[in-house]
Amino acid sequence: MASLDSFKCRRTLTAGGKTYTYYSLPDAEANGLTGISRLPFSMKVLLENLLRFEDGRSVTKADIEAFVAWADDKGKAGKEIGFRPARVLMQDFTGVPAVVDLAAMRDGVVALGGDPAKINPLVPVDLVIDHSVIVDEFGTPKALAQNVELEYERNEERYKFLKWGQGAFDNFRVVPPGTGICHQVNLEYLAQTVWTRTETIDGVEVEVAYPDTVVGTDSHTTMVNGLAVLGWGVGGIEAEAAMLGQPQSMLLPEVIGFKLTGSLREGITATDLVLTVTQMLRKKGVVGKFVEFFGPGLYNLTLADRATIANMGPEYGATCGFFPVDSETIDYLTTTGRKSDRIALVEAYSKAQGLFATPETADPIFTDTLELDLSTVQPSMAGPKRPEGRVDLSAVKAGFAAAMETEYKKAAEIARRVPVEGKSFDLGHGDVVIAAITSCTNTSNPSVLMAAGLLARKAVEKGLSVKPWVKTSLAPGSQVVAEYLAKSGLQTDLDALGFNLVGFGCTTCIGNSGPLPAPISKAINEQGLIAGAVISGNRNFEGRVSPDVQANYLASPPLVVAYALAGSVQMDLTKEPLGTGKDGQPVYLKDIWPSNKEIQSFIQQNVTRAMFEEKYADVFKGDAHWQAVDAPRSETYAWDDDSTYVQNPPYFAG
Repeated sequence: MASLDSFKCRRTLTAGGKTYTYYSLPDAEANGLTGISRLPFSMKVLLENLLRFEDGRSVTKADIEAFVAWADDKGKAGKEIGFRPARVLMQDFTGVPAVVDLAAMRDGVVALGGDPAKINPLVPVDLVIDHSVIVDEFGTPKALAQNVELEYERNEERYKFLKWGQGAFDNFRVVPPGTGICHQVNLEYLAQTVWTRTETIDGVEVEVAYPDTVVGTDSHTTMVNGLAVLGWGVGGIEAEAAMLGQPQSMLLPEVIGFKLTGSLREGITATDLVLTVTQMLRKKGVVGKFVEFFGPGLYNLTLADRATIANMGPEYGATCGFFPVDSETIDYLTTTGRKSDRIALVEAYSKAQGLFATPETADPIFTDTLELDLSTVQPSMAGPKRPEGRVDLSAVKAGFAAAMETEYKKAAEIARRVPVEGKSFDLGHGDVVIAAITSCTNTSNPSVLMAAGLLARKAVEKGLSVKPWVKTSLAPGSQVVAEYLAKSGLQTDLDALGFNLVGFGCTTCIGNSGPLPAPISKAINEQGLIAGAVISGNRNFEGRVSPDVQANYLASPPLVVAYALAGSVQMDLTKEPLGTGKDGQPVYLKDIWPSNKEIQSFIQQNVTRAMFEEKYADVFKGDAHWQAVDAPRSETYAWDDDSTYVQNPPYFAG
């Protein structure tokens, strides 16, 4: 059904040689929605959604007029609205129940004598299989192949079911295992920033353009807000409702403006920045609110940096952390291989709607604001147990000592070390037993991955090696990462330190770190050691990374490598050496930390549009393992009554 268009704002625009229908915000303002040009960009996206779906029932004229009131009361009233996202994103754990429900609905239709093929999602749904790979094997060139083999053995039934769904349903796509992490695949390929669909309006078929928006069955769906795609994580019931075209009930949120000024100093990473932002916003209190970034410092951040910040929305408590479209957005869409006509549409549409930010753009109205000078950000980690527990790198050692006293009640034995059965080394409190370059938070960002590779290269040149008790792993969020690390030659250096590819998926970040070597696990548990993990993930709650590890730290990929070399969080890496070089001299972190110039040079030489185009050309096809999965080709699913995992729910029985 076409919008009632009470504010007479339906217009057309031409971009890339094509004509699109859209609902003009400037015209809506001229026709009665006074002051909406002052709204935050994220609120304009919500407003457009209501203008497009105005039907007099789920979206009324009064609902739309509430945005005028928002500009006056800054969101304090909290009017309830119905928001319809453009699409739904799922991962394989939380997505399976939704597909089971769709399959059950088809059976129900058959029982009533209907056509099962009529049951399909009404909005596009993408399910990315990323939650199943486990780091069983590590530290060898064969680790990737062996982990993939085990993944398929363990998940054959689930994968058969999902592959059936891929073929059976319209509007439903499955990105097979071994491709990447759903949020990074979303950022690099699935998201379009401006979406389109064919509709019939007044008897004429037209192509309607509108902001790309998404809800996902994973909390870190927020990552794509870095690409100006408004989205957040929801529960399974909400996701299914969205799939079937139902509006998401929500209150018009308060929007906290986060002003950025200045630029990051030499040697400071996006990870340092996001941990700082997370600490600040946790202190501010933003639960149930939107956060929107603005200010001159915004234009000094790459899109990958913005995605890193947006990713940790759940950790700082916000519904989302939104970044508007600007020239950097257009550059990123170009680099990542989006079609030229879509890029032209994104730019033309955003400018026509007042959704394109420039350094001259006036600051929107916000409910409240806070500010960060990027030049003040320090090298940082977060730990030992909360994402907002940011500490300066120089204070990690002291912070662990304090935790040994207050959290773990073992201050008196902080220096104790114990033998490891069958090994020539001993183990102590704070020893890093897991060092994982993992998670879409950081593996979507070439700057920190190149930094990790360059640091590894310099460490190898100096003759340093990883401590023997450290389980090392590299699990990128997309195949593009593996490609540019290989092309640059840096993967060879990471391999030399044990950071071999172990899989393309969430792995250690969600607790799929796999078992520690048995003697190490035994020493930790029998001797009551507070072991450490350093990961480039987004959550570090006690026991999440591994049941054997209590002290978990979030850090940038280069710091993950550095701590694998050092072997303990009971060291101040700003002052103490990582180890002894082949020349017998101590090697410090500053000796092997790459410069920004080196990092950018490697990015410019090795991260190309062609790489993204190639890796995503057959993204839904999968590898030989996926193609060998024998899924039935049928409109309804052949349930296995003996299955202990996939069963037909009884909703439509009787």
